[in-house]
Amino acid sequence: MKNATFRQLRVFNEVARHLSFVRAAETLHLTPPAVTMQIKDLEGHVGMPLFERRGKQVSLTTTGEYMLVYTRKILATVKDAEDAAARLQRAETGVLTIGFVSTAKYFLMRMLADFRSKHPGVEVQLSIGNRDQLVKMLQNSEVDIAVMGRPPKELQTRAEPFAAHPHVFVAATDHPLAQRGPLTVEDLRPYDFIAREKGAGTRAAMEKFFEDTHVEPRLKIELHSNEIIKQAVMAGLGLGFLSMHTIGLELEHKLIAMLDVQGAPVVRAWNVVHTQSKMLSPAAEAFRYFMLENGERHLAEQFGRHLRI
Repeated sequence: MKNATFRQLRVFNEVARHLSFVRAAETLHLTPPAVTMQIKDLEGHVGMPLFERRGKQVSLTTTGEYMLVYTRKILATVKDAEDAAARLQRAETGVLTIGFVSTAKYFLMRMLADFRSKHPGVEVQLSIGNRDQLVKMLQNSEVDIAVMGRPPKELQTRAEPFAAHPHVFVAATDHPLAQRGPLTVEDLRPYDFIAREKGAGTRAAMEKFFEDTHVEPRLKIELHSNEIIKQAVMAGLGLGFLSMHTIGLELEHKLIAMLDVQGAPVVRAWNVVHTQSKMLSPAAEAFRYFMLENGERHLAEQFGRHLRI
């Protein structure tokens, strides 16, 4: 339980209160997949299931009933900590260096604009790279804090999830698979794939999906940019596997097709990360707090309508 987060406890408390994942998501202004992810992570920390799910019926297990008592005690004492963090929001100034993976640019700029409006005394500097490059930035103290998907195992870091991160299969709108209903992984086997480079988090998520489903994709083209992959997919050069947060405009204007593949979207998490050895400045603490409190809502408002989970 030592790795459980307050966010997970808040989500658990709401699901227990409503005995409904959907109603808890509505109350918390999250997406249902985000609620499911938080409960799954918390159950992993506890080591036992907290809920029994029978169709649409949800009930607490015996473990869940015990955990709910302690969860409510914990949440009752966290208000003082939240008040202290709120005071930091009014006090911080200085330079904040944020590193982020390229996929995050599709939502992070809007969030930074919101953050800066609340914290005008903070000067923000940005560094962008793929996952491996970002790990090196953290290791070399080139950034104060990082926004990334899969947190590094190579370093001792504090990684806190702030939003669900769905990955989906995409195709040109006139591709044969785009005209079909639900697909199995086997349906993808005959087609070429366009993939991100080794070291990218999206590539790692795709490889893990195919490894788990025992299918070897036909990787024909490797590219270093989500934008180029989208253009290649739309041109009919192959199928793609991308973060759903990179294709909002294309889906809105029907320029790309999101395939309904069994087991997808593959939901990972967005994390805000810093090295444990680094003492965060008030500005960095304010940004961390802002992302944890607002990240899921921002992403749900921008991309939630495209999810079919």
